[in-house]
Amino acid sequence: MGTDSTGTEQRQPVMADVAKLAGVSHQTVSRVLNGAPHVKPDTRDRVLAAIRELDYRPNSAARALVTRRSQALGVVSFDSTLYGPASMLDGIERAARSAGYFVTVTSLRSLDGRSVQEAVDRLRDQGVEGVVVIAPQTSAVSAVARLSSSVPLVAVGSGSQTRVPMVSVGNRYGAGEATGHLIDLGHRTVHHVAGPANWLESQDREYGWHVTLRAAGCPVPEVERGDWSARSGYQAGLRLARLRDVTAVFCANDHMALGLLRALHEAGRAVPEEISVIGFDDIPEAAYFTPPLTTVRQDFGELGRRALELLVAELEGGAHSSPAQVEISPELVLRRSVGPVLGR
Repeated sequence: MGTDSTGTEQRQPVMADVAKLAGVSHQTVSRVLNGAPHVKPDTRDRVLAAIRELDYRPNSAARALVTRRSQALGVVSFDSTLYGPASMLDGIERAARSAGYFVTVTSLRSLDGRSVQEAVDRLRDQGVEGVVVIAPQTSAVSAVARLSSSVPLVAVGSGSQTRVPMVSVGNRYGAGEATGHLIDLGHRTVHHVAGPANWLESQDREYGWHVTLRAAGCPVPEVERGDWSARSGYQAGLRLARLRDVTAVFCANDHMALGLLRALHEAGRAVPEEISVIGFDDIPEAAYFTPPLTTVRQDFGELGRRALELLVAELEGGAHSSPAQVEISPELVLRRSVGPVLGR
């Protein structure tokens, strides 16, 4: 109930009001709301127009009693403003909305087993049909592997084997593409600014870099360890700038590459004339770095879509003996921060 400008109590519109305005039966309104097939396009349009005009809000609890479907999904996410995890969450939410699902998000500061289990239990108590767990750290994957739940689960993270379906980005492949591109440009070796050791993306990108160097017969330099921040990239850049034989650097994310570029500029090391730099993620600002950053792009929209596909498949088909493992290949995006070795 509400009130108008005179203080008179206003009745909230019900399905019968929508049916009357649209000139259809209440069963037809129900079919439109539930996405049922075999509704004529012009009829559907009239019903939707009536819903908008009346500002009708269907009773989701009542509809769930009839359909036995809440159309609600839960997402357990790491409490992070980092571009990768935040974009994963955004991709999942967009895909869920497009498929007609509501999303409830639980953000955790710690992705240990107990915290993840409690979060899944809370979401289950709220009536969600399935849960997506964003698992970027080793602790999160271990927690997912131990989860006990009566609702379907899908994990989103790096390509570790778990007993639940998993969607991941091909971090090893992307790192190999970046490293291989620099080798093809004539660089004797490629230095690496890695992310935190307990992050799966960091581990896989370091692995892809290392394996590619070894396969090409190149020396493998000592890793510079960062924490995903531009500040840690800057500190690594100050150290690398003092080494005159450094001609190429692959950074495990774009923010660390930004800090590295700043340090190289302050040290008078020209990019890409003296040192080539590649990042990972393709954050929106990467094209506006000085110089524009060559990087490895992740398709977070596709990642969210595929995660939702796996979860819906679990909802409709039940558990399988061999959980699906989906890996999405990233793309090397060439800009002006890389070039061939000159004068060496």
